[in-house]
Amino acid sequence: MKIKVIKQPHVIMESTDRLFNYFAWPTATRLKNGKIAVGASGLRLGHVCPFGKALISFSENEGESYSAPTPAIDTPLDDRDVGLCPFGESGLLVTSFNNNREAQRLWLSESKRSDEVKNLISCRVEQISDEDEKKYLGSTFTISYDNGKTFGEIYKSPITSPHGPIELKDGTIIWVGTRFTTTSEYQPIEAYRVNLDGSMQKLGEIESIEEKGQSKMSCEPYAIQLKDGTIICHIRVEYKFTTYQSISKDGGKSWSKPVKLLSDFGGAPCHILKHSSGALISTYGYRSEPFSIKAMFSFDGGQSWDTDNIIATKDTFDWDLGYPSTVELPDGSLLTVFYGKFEKDGPAKIMQTVWKF
Repeated sequence: MKIKVIKQPHVIMESTDRLFNYFAWPTATRLKNGKIAVGASGLRLGHVCPFGKALISFSENEGESYSAPTPAIDTPLDDRDVGLCPFGESGLLVTSFNNNREAQRLWLSESKRSDEVKNLISCRVEQISDEDEKKYLGSTFTISYDNGKTFGEIYKSPITSPHGPIELKDGTIIWVGTRFTTTSEYQPIEAYRVNLDGSMQKLGEIESIEEKGQSKMSCEPYAIQLKDGTIICHIRVEYKFTTYQSISKDGGKSWSKPVKLLSDFGGAPCHILKHSSGALISTYGYRSEPFSIKAMFSFDGGQSWDTDNIIATKDTFDWDLGYPSTVELPDGSLLTVFYGKFEKDGPAKIMQTVWKF
């Protein structure tokens, strides 16, 4: 596929603060009022940080500029990946998840950060009570009914995923995610229906991706519904950092055996967009040299994919990048948001590039 970059990668969300300047794991979407919304975890000290917040910014001019990022979810714990799901006439569901205190302490013991940063983190973690951890630990979400201006209470979800749920054609909100856990053990990928009262009902489960009888740890899925009702899900597989695909024909109740789409270390996790041309566009991070953001295209409803098309790269990028998501602009071009490092050894920031195919 021939790619033309219209606007090179540039920063859209950062902080000039000397310490709380790490931003990562974004999602971009177009709201029902036409604005572009970008959610990300930010105002952090690093990849693991108890100060992390789920932030959201808005653009009224097709990504030319954004409002200052403000919190949608800010628990006492490390609020991480931020997913966005517009629904109804003016609804927006924002998702995140967090780590427990023990994970923070373990990371701190292995960290090479300065004593100043270590002291900040240690003080913060020790201020979190048993009650607070019990109340907030898990996969979280909150709902807005005014396109992200105000949000309600924080709900808990049994599953988590970087980019969150989707709205089906009939208005149902479906979430495909990995069962939340505080351990490193394999957890299944499940599909749930999300109700606006915060309750969720399990629909189905995607079988474990295995090789020679051993789990390859599938995680971080994202799904999209086609015109005929088919749901396509792209799945990150931690073993050799690649992507698989599974399909549901019955609204998420049953799923096909996952099929490998990319080569070993080919990249993940994915976000899928339906383009006005009819193409499906799945964007993902590539964490081998040359570090980059890539896209794959399908013109036959996900039966085949044109893979490994670079849409953003920079000599300052390293492995700590990715989680791209894409919105279509009025002229058919694409705006892709992701995270990466704009300076060597600098903090991660939220970036975007504009391109077409």
